[in-house]
Amino acid sequence: MRDDHGSVVPLYHWLNKIPGGTMLVPLVLGSVLGTFAPGALDIGSFTTALFKDSAMPLIALLIFATGTQVTLRTSGPVLATTGVVLLGKSIVPGLLIIALAMVTGPEGVLGVSILAMIAAATNANGGLWLAITGQYGRTKDRGAYIAGAINDGPFFALLFIGASGLGQIPFMTLLAAILPFLLGVVIGNVDAQWREVLKPVPGIVIPFFAFALGTGIDLGDVARGGLGGIVMGVVIVLFTGGMVYLGYRFLLRRGGESGIGFAAGTASGNAVATPAIVAAADPSFAAYVGTATSQVAASVLVTALLAPLVTTWALRRAGARPAEAERAEQAALDGAENPTDTVTKGDRS
Repeated sequence: MRDDHGSVVPLYHWLNKIPGGTMLVPLVLGSVLGTFAPGALDIGSFTTALFKDSAMPLIALLIFATGTQVTLRTSGPVLATTGVVLLGKSIVPGLLIIALAMVTGPEGVLGVSILAMIAAATNANGGLWLAITGQYGRTKDRGAYIAGAINDGPFFALLFIGASGLGQIPFMTLLAAILPFLLGVVIGNVDAQWREVLKPVPGIVIPFFAFALGTGIDLGDVARGGLGGIVMGVVIVLFTGGMVYLGYRFLLRRGGESGIGFAAGTASGNAVATPAIVAAADPSFAAYVGTATSQVAASVLVTALLAPLVTTWALRRAGARPAEAERAEQAALDGAENPTDTVTKGDRS
């Protein structure tokens, strides 16, 4: 028995039934394979290139394609949304963690060090943000990926920890992270056809780069992160995602659509390397690296599972469907710009 698309088994349909499923399910499958059969994808050639080594180039393509969808008409809202995401996801949490460190010292609380907190809490999973906002959000939400390009990795961790000057952000590294997005914006505004050609890219590349990212997550590290890492992941979703939610509601005034802010309540896979990077800059943190790395790895997986669920719950509770509303608005705009097409179609019928 085949469905309307001729599918014997509607796998893609099932994935879309799960919040963030097109990224979440491949990510988990990749982590299972990467943990229990890590050599299975090392046979070389196209197999290794696609299923293990493709994350960075495919994410780069997704970033470029996302940039092409940002027009001059939407650039203002994109920048405003980006600022709100950075404020709620990175700046406010980072300042609060540093304030906590003044009281507790680097040991932190409940066995979770300040190093682990700041490594996991101040950055966001840009790929998951694009997956969730692609499914539920608007163009200006997807365009706010640029916040993920800025806060991904150790930049904010070094910035907040490095009161002595260790937090300098390498400009070329930052430029390299956002350049594909900026080029996409230019190309999409110069040639609208490229915007149409690249519109399907998210649906194509997200499952593949998610699987490749998953192969780099060792479930053993997640288990070693224990309860502390799990609790930290839950707090990151609810607190940092909640901060962005408040920014959406009171600064951007998105009303019922504010729930999309919870999609920022994630920890990036790159955060797993942040404790070691910070310790290399400041050896006084070396004693915390092992435990912090395991806890961050656990929080990465927990936030990837929980953030899409909370985002979907918040949107449904408010009765909001921003993606559908945007499509309806665009259809109405297209109809207003091309009234002769409507008349011609009516005459033909």
